[in-house]
Amino acid sequence: MKAGAGSAKTAGKDGASEFLVGLVAIAIIGLGIAAYFVFFSATDTISPAASVNVPLLKNDRTLGSPKAPVTIIEYAAPTCPICAHFDIDMFPQLKAQYIDSGKVFFVFRVFPLQAADVAAEAMARCLPEENYFQFIDMLYRNQSQWDPDGYEIPDVHAALIKMGKIAGLSAEKTDSCIGDKSESKHVEQVGADAQLRYGISGTPSFIINGQLHGPFADFQDVQSVLDPLLQKK
Repeated sequence: MKAGAGSAKTAGKDGASEFLVGLVAIAIIGLGIAAYFVFFSATDTISPAASVNVPLLKNDRTLGSPKAPVTIIEYAAPTCPICAHFDIDMFPQLKAQYIDSGKVFFVFRVFPLQAADVAAEAMARCLPEENYFQFIDMLYRNQSQWDPDGYEIPDVHAALIKMGKIAGLSAEKTDSCIGDKSESKHVEQVGADAQLRYGISGTPSFIINGQLHGPFADFQDVQSVLDPLLQKK
């Protein structure tokens, strides 16, 4: 929540902190009512990925060619340590061997587990689209600096401000991003759709050519799923 012009810094901080608390209802309670709504209309989606009839969203963050024979949709949470493990230890190999080579089209979606995930995703989407994955990677590699899940973070709001500054966001811009209700609603919708469409309840989860997989123990585990699919093409 962005503080008004001329207001005290503490007022801005308190307001943003209160908003983070309020997001808990979106990130947790909101997902619990997923089955009662149809979240994405035809105007929200684009043509399915070429490899399989997997609906894509207009504002999905993606890597690789949509014409690749295999499509991976990763549902992850910035606060999730297992997601961080995949990002740091497996994703670089996935990108080099499969995405960059045109074999895999990769889609990343945030499945919120707590309020901080909603805030982190809102911040990531405030950045230029080409910087999105770099920011998510930075958050994963620095979970101990901001992530309240498993770490003693006395002020999550201040920690997110610090992460934002590293990415080039001012404190005021970070608060504005976190306070964007349209973005928080989008994160809620993505999570609810994942539950309703694929039965996802935890992270990381991977939809590979329409089938649910993961989490993966190591990169060989990833290859054991991808290589047989590619051999069929």
